[in-house]
Formats: sequence, structure tokens, C-alpha cells
Amino acid sequence: MGAVLSKKRIRKSDAVVQEVKVVESCMVAPSAQTPRHGLWLSPLDLMLVNRGHTPTVYFYRSESGGDFFDVARLKAAMAKALVAFYPLAGRLGVGGRDGRAVIDCAGQGALFVAARSELAVDDFSGFKPSPELRRLFVPRVEDYSPPVMCAVQVTFLKCGGVALGTALHHVAADAISAFHFFETWSAFSRDGDAAAAAALEPPFHDRTLLRARSPPFVHPDALTVFCPKLNLSTEPSARPVVSEAFDISKDQVAALKSACVSGEGGRVSTFCAVSAHVWRCVCVARRLPPDATTRLTFPASVRRSLRPPLPAGYFGNGIIWLGAAGQVRDVASSGSEGLPSVADRIRGAVRRMDDELVRSAVDYFELTTEADSKPAPGRMAETELRVISWLGMPVYDADFGWGKPLAMLRAEAERAGFVYLMDGGQGAGSVRVVICTEAAILDDFQRLLYAKF
Repeated sequence: MGAVLSKKRIRKSDAVVQEVKVVESCMVAPSAQTPRHGLWLSPLDLMLVNRGHTPTVYFYRSESGGDFFDVARLKAAMAKALVAFYPLAGRLGVGGRDGRAVIDCAGQGALFVAARSELAVDDFSGFKPSPELRRLFVPRVEDYSPPVMCAVQVTFLKCGGVALGTALHHVAADAISAFHFFETWSAFSRDGDAAAAAALEPPFHDRTLLRARSPPFVHPDALTVFCPKLNLSTEPSARPVVSEAFDISKDQVAALKSACVSGEGGRVSTFCAVSAHVWRCVCVARRLPPDATTRLTFPASVRRSLRPPLPAGYFGNGIIWLGAAGQVRDVASSGSEGLPSVADRIRGAVRRMDDELVRSAVDYFELTTEADSKPAPGRMAETELRVISWLGMPVYDADFGWGKPLAMLRAEAERAGFVYLMDGGQGAGSVRVVICTEAAILDDFQRLLYAKF
């Protein structure tokens, strides 16, 4: 018997965009001597060398007195965190005779910006990505050459709250590594030196563990599930694109996971269940031709799939993109076997992750030219959906001593067809779905997301 997801209305921000006034901008260097060398980058890093910085924003509501987000305390804590995470104080450079990109680690520092604004936390109660969110709260890094690896902006709002914008260069860290740094920085600010150092996993910086084989070899079966590139159309879309956030409660997630279990039984992860449901909803809302082939791609961490596994705290890029595909009529089927079948397609791709697949992916990118790593122009085909999961990651653990963030999100979506999943604000087990898609299908997508399944 199907369950029904209750609808939660998301209030749209009606704030008038106002400028942010920068009051301080400086470089924060590590507080102690750090290694000085060109940090070798793996093929999984190099594929992102031209991808630029990942923009995120944390929102904090003021619950305390006058020292709320004290700038001196934040900078001192960052300087201590950068001792262990010293590549984030470096710059993108070129090393050796081969011209291969490296992170030039010489303690140059991370960019720290303090600012003020007449906006308030409640002006962004929808907490969804937008170009204005990035423009207002994420520090500008475009003017720095060579590129900085890490930049943060602390914006004090008129309500007493704070927007903490961050920009980490993707060549330096994936999401797992980025959250590791923010956990460490906030712990130094919150708990002090000894407690932070004792409680946290130190980062591991030897990226040669993801060196390509000699000679590189891509197993023929790898490309049936490994998806190194997006399928993009060079034709611009005439339809406006918007981002929106939807919340699914713990009970609703449990019901969805139960609906994904096939007759043979078996456990279905939250990621597989929610991704399968979102994929079906997008296919139906976009009114795709039944005989078209649709594909869902998603990042998967290689850290535990290698033999031996990567060390705990591996700092860098340790993800590859996997994919599941099928005909629209099968993915969008409303029959009793439809949702379990779609979840099984995704689960099957996850289960294919092993040492050979990861090594083949690393070798593939070793053989890929630098030109191929540049972000391609154009839009994703409507048959494509890309789901990025931050489920289970310490998204809300960035407590600098003044409480956990009210919300955290990517500041600006990349393009239509991108979906982010993260633990929701309705308690453990809830999920927030942030989707960037064509405005014309948003109402249908919302109706389908909260309909019977």
C-alpha cells in the first residue's frame, strides 16, 4: 500500500538585494612552519584543475552576546588548522619539466574576508542556491593569480546572525575533505588547541596512492558504469532555470525506502531510494519520450573501494562518477515494480565499485588531456540527471563555539539537472532535496515528489 509524502511549503525570499560592505580582507598563514614543496596531484585531482572553486554558505543565528563570531578568534583558529591542512594555504602552480599542475605549498595563506550587510538570516528562509547568494556572501577569488586554494567570508547581518561563505578550489579537496577541514577549523575555535587536536583525524596528504598504473589500462567493463563526462548540448535553453529546496521527513524517507524493496527483499539505502524517486519524478515532469534513454549519474567515494583502502583522513579528491541508465518508460513506470526496479539500477552501479573499477577510472584520467578537463559549455540534455549526495557528511558540524549552523548549502547551482541531497533540518533521518531545473516543470516535480508511490 502506497504512502503519501506531506507537502511542506517553502517561503520564497522577498529580500531586496543589497550590497555587502567589506571591512577587512587579509591572508591567514599557518601558525607554524609547514612543508614547502609542490604537492603532486593525482589524475582524479587533475581532472578538476580548471573547475575552479566550490561556493558554499553557512547561516548562523545569533544566540549569544557581543563576541559572536569574533574575527580575531576565527583567524587564530584558522591559522592553527592550516598547519595540518597546509595545502589550503598554497597556490595552484606548475611543477617539474612535464608542466604538470601542482599545489605550490609555501604557506602563502588562505583568504579571509570580513563584511557587513543590512540583510538578515530570515531574508533567506528558503535556503536555496542562487547567483545573488554567491555574489553577496562568497568571497571573490577571480582576482588572485595564481589561484588561492581556500577563501572564506564572514558577513555580519543586521539581525545579529552571520553568513559564512566559503570557496575551496576543487583541485585541492572534494566534499569529504572540505568538510574535514571545516570540522577542524571550527573545533580549534570552539574547543581550543588540545581538545581539537586530540579529537580530530589528521589529514593524509600523500596523493601518490592514486597514481596511475604503468602502463595505464582501462578495463573494457569499467565504462559500462563509470561515467567520466556529462552529456551536454551546445544549444542554449530558452527556458528559465530555478533552484528550489524540498524537505522529506524521517517517516517519509522510511516509507519511501520500504516502497523501494523488491519481492526478494534486501536493504535499500536512503541515497538509492530518494535518488530513484527523484529520477522518476524528473522524467515524468519533463514529459520525456517513453523510448528515450535516460541516465542518472552520481559521485562515489573511492576511499574504501581500493585494496588496500586509502588511509583515514585522505585529503584530496577521492571520487569518481558512476551512472545508471534505462528507457524512460521503465524509469517512469508507476507499476508496483517500477520504484524497486529503479532503485536496483542505482544500487547495482554502487555495487560495481571495486579496486579494478577505481584503478581503471584513475588510468582513464591519466590518459585524458588537460583540455578535456575544462568545464564544458552548454546545458545538460533533459534525459540527464546528476545527483550529488552529502548524506551522512558532517554538514552541520561546523560549530565555531556559537552553535551549529541553521543551514548550509551550495551557494549557486551549476546547471539545470543537478540535485543535491543532504541531511534535513527536521531531525535525524530527514532529507533535504535541492534541485536546479527548468522553472516550467517545478510545479509538476513538486506534485510528483509528494504524491503516492
